[in-house]
Amino acid sequence: MTTPRYLQIFGLAEIPEIRPGDDLPTLILEACRRGQVMLQPSDILIVAQKIVSKAEGRLVDLNTIAPSAFAQALAENMSKDPRFIEVVLRESRRIVRGDARVLITETHHGFICANAGVDQSNVPQANSVSLLPVDPDASAARLRERIRAMAGIDTAVIVADTFGRPWREGLVNVALGVAGITPLRDFRGLADGHGRSLKATVIAVADELCSAAELVMGKDAHQPVAVVRGFVYEKSEGGSQSLLRPPHRDLFR
Repeated sequence: MTTPRYLQIFGLAEIPEIRPGDDLPTLILEACRRGQVMLQPSDILIVAQKIVSKAEGRLVDLNTIAPSAFAQALAENMSKDPRFIEVVLRESRRIVRGDARVLITETHHGFICANAGVDQSNVPQANSVSLLPVDPDASAARLRERIRAMAGIDTAVIVADTFGRPWREGLVNVALGVAGITPLRDFRGLADGHGRSLKATVIAVADELCSAAELVMGKDAHQPVAVVRGFVYEKSEGGSQSLLRPPHRDLFR
């Protein structure tokens, strides 16, 4: 008889408002203790990008931004703050598409997302925006190393953010930074349930874990960190780059 599979996902509550310079690993471990979630070596920590960016000081006061003529022209067509558009342009490698609501850009990391990840939500300072971490993989690796040093537990860490998708409605959490886990699971060459060889099945397990964790983290639940338990994964010292589709295989370019 096949043993049923299951996952447990614990949202960590009572994490305070994060400010630049805050010791995020300490705050996460304190939240674990308060929630009586004892970390285990096979656990995966899903950490919202926003608190990572805040702790790393990736905040911009729009009052300090002088928009370019190009940003002003775009902002006029979009009825947006030209200072906001200027920050988006600075965080972008190129503009992919745009309309009156949003700019879809490629960030300097290689992510394709709305407004280069520049966001005004859940930022308490008026006229301020948050940016994506400079190096999300390095952010995840630092969190993992500090937690390992402090708690003696080698968990995987994924920094997650909410992205749209070009062929479906709705937003999902995806992995921006990865440490300690292989982000893709390759089934090519294996047999399906009927013995047929799989030709193209590569599952983005890091993204799926982030999406599952979002169900307990939420946008209004004030639980920006989740612990996923019970998922069997391959450990890796690589990062998230394998999740980025090469340009020559990207049909949406």
